[in-house]
Amino acid sequence: MFSHRRTVLTAAALLAAVGFSTAAVAAKDWPLARPITLIVPFSAGGNVDFQARLIGQKLGERLGQPVVVDNVAGAGGVLGVNKAVAAKPDGYTLVMGFDGPVSVAQLVNASVKYDAEKDLEPIGLVSVAPVVLMARPGLPAKNMQELIEMAKQEPGKITYATSGVGTVLHLAMEMVQERAKVKMVHVPYRGGAQITNDVMGGQVDTGYLVTTSATPLVNQGKLAALGVTSVKRIDSIPNVPAFTETPVLKGLEINTWTGLFAPAKTPAAIVQRLALELDAVLKMPEVQQRLKDGGASPGTGTPATFAAYLKKEKATYSAIVKSANIQQE
Repeated sequence: MFSHRRTVLTAAALLAAVGFSTAAVAAKDWPLARPITLIVPFSAGGNVDFQARLIGQKLGERLGQPVVVDNVAGAGGVLGVNKAVAAKPDGYTLVMGFDGPVSVAQLVNASVKYDAEKDLEPIGLVSVAPVVLMARPGLPAKNMQELIEMAKQEPGKITYATSGVGTVLHLAMEMVQERAKVKMVHVPYRGGAQITNDVMGGQVDTGYLVTTSATPLVNQGKLAALGVTSVKRIDSIPNVPAFTETPVLKGLEINTWTGLFAPAKTPAAIVQRLALELDAVLKMPEVQQRLKDGGASPGTGTPATFAAYLKKEKATYSAIVKSANIQQE
């Protein structure tokens, strides 16, 4: 009996050793075997795609292996993340994730089966960017405090546009309403261009835009901005107050972000190498300037700090989704 048990244990140990050895060899040979695929959960031409191509090119140069972008659009980024989750964890498939499909999708959509916290390996934060709340021409409110006062006087009448139910922009305004104890009406859209048109045309009272879209509108005097969702004002539109300047919104910060991920169980040595190379890329003056030109700040930190950031963000969003009872249909 003891002999049989010892044989079984020895076989198991050998299999484990072989598995470890195979992973170690794969990690040692990486990335020599073939080009690296970088999944972008958006169509070509958008901000996430721009950042992925910028970072991918620089990573490829440092790794000595091309990084090929694979645009997998659909379901607000969920299809692209699904593909990454299902990929072999060998370091040859990465994904440029962002807040929607990584931190929010599973909370608001029962059909999303992956758990990004368990099924993806964080490599590093690539960029963070606040969003801007724009006002229609003629809106009496000129800042967030005045908007809140209007909403208290006219509960359920002021409208706000976002890029969809359960998006970070939607959650941002739900957090504002919860803090300020007011009620406004959500009008979901499919994208920023439609939001811009309807805010300018007065079809909605306010609308959230990313900084790249909001900045030229503000600087050219086409639309006024009520506030930016950062802890301090941003350089591109310095006259627009930060949300935190409004007493009831003090400490409230909402950022969109992009980050680099690998499928779960990717060898630690590969993840660490990618993290080091990503950090070097993000410190390049050219990369920093191009991200800033796009309205974003370069990310910093390690895989561990990025994982902690994601965990904290998910807890915040989970609480607001529950309290506001937000679900995508």
